[in-house]
Amino acid sequence: MEVDFSELVQDALALNADHAVIAEVAKIKFVEDFRKACEQNVCRKYNTNWVCPPAVGPFDELKARACQYKQGLLFQTVHQMSKTFDFKGMMDAGKVHEEVFKSILYNVKNKHHLTDILALKAGACTVCPKCAYLDNEKCRFPDQAFASVESYGIDVISLEKACGIPYYNGKNTVSYVGLILFNTGG
Repeated sequence: MEVDFSELVQDALALNADHAVIAEVAKIKFVEDFRKACEQNVCRKYNTNWVCPPAVGPFDELKARACQYKQGLLFQTVHQMSKTFDFKGMMDAGKVHEEVFKSILYNVKNKHHLTDILALKAGACTVCPKCAYLDNEKCRFPDQAFASVESYGIDVISLEKACGIPYYNGKNTVSYVGLILFNTGG
């Protein structure tokens, strides 16, 4: 089945992405140092869940996995905040982005019938209040747990620039991205 890329992009926009484009995986810049930044644990998620480092897997394996795909739907949501460092506003925006991500992923799978995909989101998995990883158990919801774009070492700024998506969207805004890599078959 032939995939209409422009329809895929238009659907993402209709599902509340502020920007959406088809990205060529060959243009993605992978930077291992981004993974090393995870070890500094700024987000407090390092070594706490299956889809963040180190549990998500070694950088080289993740890069190889991502490079098995040809294209991806890169999308961004932009959220206005009351001030530059509005932490509550950032968290609320993250929840809105998560819902947009889920809607777009559902559309990609069910309307466009793409099954050979790798969905990457913004931030750590939040499906469970406490990840099974902390109890040395398997993920309870592997079909709902998605790694972040950053955990794969993807240079988001470079990718957005290469695709014509602004990284900075104005004063008192926060932006989140999602990337659904896919192969169309045939």
